[in-house]
Amino acid sequence: MESLVLAVARYGHSILFCIVLAESLGLPIPAALGLLVAGGASARGALHPGEMIATGIGAMLIGDNLLFMAGRHTGWWLLGMLCRFSLNPEGCILRSADTFYRRGRIILVFAKFLPGINTMAPPLAGSMNLPFLQFFALDTAGASLYILTYFGIGYLFSDFLKVIMRGYSTAGSAMAWLTGAFVVVWIANRVRLFLQSRKELPVPMITPEEAAGRANVSIFDVRSHGYYEQGTQRIKGSVRLEPNALMDHIGLLPRDREIVLYCTCLREATAVRVARHLAEKGIPSAVLEGGLSAWKKASLPMEPVPQDEMVLLPKFV
Repeated sequence: MESLVLAVARYGHSILFCIVLAESLGLPIPAALGLLVAGGASARGALHPGEMIATGIGAMLIGDNLLFMAGRHTGWWLLGMLCRFSLNPEGCILRSADTFYRRGRIILVFAKFLPGINTMAPPLAGSMNLPFLQFFALDTAGASLYILTYFGIGYLFSDFLKVIMRGYSTAGSAMAWLTGAFVVVWIANRVRLFLQSRKELPVPMITPEEAAGRANVSIFDVRSHGYYEQGTQRIKGSVRLEPNALMDHIGLLPRDREIVLYCTCLREATAVRVARHLAEKGIPSAVLEGGLSAWKKASLPMEPVPQDEMVLLPKFV
């Protein structure tokens, strides 16, 4: 905390720009705290208030517009990345999209104050085809409201803020120890999970050529995201198997055919996870080595996803 105060006071525009930009891009950086400190420093004459406000608004607009354009061009992929820490990534996306669509464009003005929607709003607006000029106008209003609110509080209550920061300075060493302990526990947990995964039974792998050459095979698409965008393709003849609701569909799996699973994630993580769940239920399966990209690279048959299996994102028109 004390280091943030000293950094903002010393480097002014640069540090505030980086803090606000990082938060607007979804990183866990306390932009509100940086704005409070900047407001307090400006009230004491260390920084120019107008320049700091312009810096904060500019940084937030840059981050929001980058996410808006990324959402426009990547659609559900980016939304899935932003929802990756949710227990149900698809539910996170659908709920966010539905909430944003029902509450309308005006939510962009207040989105920065709403945890869970603050980072999602710009890419959602892009994915849902909100006209850029409308987005820019509403987002500028929202960014200005957010920056002015926290900067103004710091400016008006600079003396009170100074007292609070003095208290944080006293507790600084304790916070450092707690932070260090948290990092150690996090690393230990990651090591534990890695060692645990090494003990799990290996999952059979099959190459695309082998899978395509066998007659008695059923191929299932277990991508962690479903069919959300027009033009989505899958392996010809494959069937969607929802990995986040596996138990609801496990009874539909054939018992007289070889089951092959594929996904698009790193090291076929989702397909491997599903294969292990199936093995626990006594259903053997194999994972397509290299996933969908390996199948495409081998120039094996693909097909567009049927329209009735698409779950399209609502659009602003």
